[in-house]
Amino acid sequence: MISTSHIIHSDPDILGGTTVFTGTRVPIKTFLDYLEAGDSLNEFLDHFPSVTREQAIAALELAKDVLIAYANPA
Repeated sequence: MISTSHIIHSDPDILGGTTVFTGTRVPIKTFLDYLEAGDSLNEFLDHFPSVTREQAIAALELAKDVLIAYANPA
């Protein structure tokens, strides 16, 4: 499983504890909302330049790992 500390962060002093990309104030939910709406990764990154491509891809990899683990419990 991917280490989450360089990808996502939650702090009560940042947007009331909303999970954001580390080092930003950009909520993970915003990223997922963009993708759900059919926007591309590049479009999201253009609108939120504080998020790196590596962070966004790592967030997708993390989501994939969580979903696979959920679907295939040990």
